[in-house]
Amino acid sequence: MTAKKLKKLKETFELAAPTAGAVLLAGDFTGWTTEPIPMKKDRQGCWKTTVALDPGVHEYRFMVDGHWADDPLAPARQANPFGSQNCIRSVAAN
Repeated sequence: MTAKKLKKLKETFELAAPTAGAVLLAGDFTGWTTEPIPMKKDRQGCWKTTVALDPGVHEYRFMVDGHWADDPLAPARQANPFGSQNCIRSVAAN
């Protein structure tokens, strides 16, 4: 019997940062700083991107104008080896 492959699910990340010039999404799903995902700013100054993620628990942070930033909407956080915390996104299997 073969295991059923779980399909990736679309997850939207957003950050209100109206004065920022650039916001990137980095996490365990991007290799952190290897391939961060550029986010797009809407007219209200909210940066957004949608990413297809495997089911499971993912750690991430935002990089705002070259500086790490937390997601104020993240329901959970995990200490990282740099003395700060990563945000947690849980993606439920379908």
